[in-house]
Amino acid sequence: MSRSGTVALALLCAVLVFDGEPLSVGATLAGASGGQTAAFGEGQVAEQLHRLNSTLTERQVRRIAAAVIKYSAKYELDPQLVTAVMRVESTARPWVRSPAGAVGLMQVMPHMAAADFAGNLTTVESNVEAGCMILADNIRRLGEEDGISAYFWGSEIRGVSYLQRVRAARAAIQRQAES
Repeated sequence: MSRSGTVALALLCAVLVFDGEPLSVGATLAGASGGQTAAFGEGQVAEQLHRLNSTLTERQVRRIAAAVIKYSAKYELDPQLVTAVMRVESTARPWVRSPAGAVGLMQVMPHMAAADFAGNLTTVESNVEAGCMILADNIRRLGEEDGISAYFWGSEIRGVSYLQRVRAARAAIQRQAES
C-alpha cells in the first residue's frame, strides 16, 4: 500500500474509533469531534446498565445494549425510552420473573407476545425485541402517553403512576447521557 493509502486508512480508523470506543449507531462525526453530542447509542445504554445492575457481566451488558439499539431502531423507538422501560420493569435483571408471569428485562407477559412473536422470551435479544414490538404497537395505536401506560396496564389504563415512573427514568437517563 502507498504512503498516502496508509495515511488515509489510519485516518479512517481514527474516525471509526473515537476515544478508544467504536462509534455507536447514530453517532455523528460532529459529536466525535466535539460539536454536537453523539446520538444515544450502545455506549450510553451500557453505562446505564452498569448503573442499574452491577452484577451483569461485560458480555451481558454488551448483548443487552446491542439489543436495545437494534430493536429500538427496528421498531422506531427512542432507545432512551426503551432503556427507561427496562429500568422501571426489571432494573436490568434478565432473569427476573414477576408474580404475574412477566419475563425478563422488559417484563413481557408471554400471552402478549404469543400471537406475533416466535422467539424464546427468556433470551436477551428476544425479550428486548418482544418488549419493543409491544411498546411500539401500543404507541402507534394509542399515542405515546397511553401507549407507555398500556405497556404496564394493558387495555384498561388505571392511572398515571407507571407513565410517571417511565418519564422520570427517561429524564434521569437523558441527564446522565448529557453529563
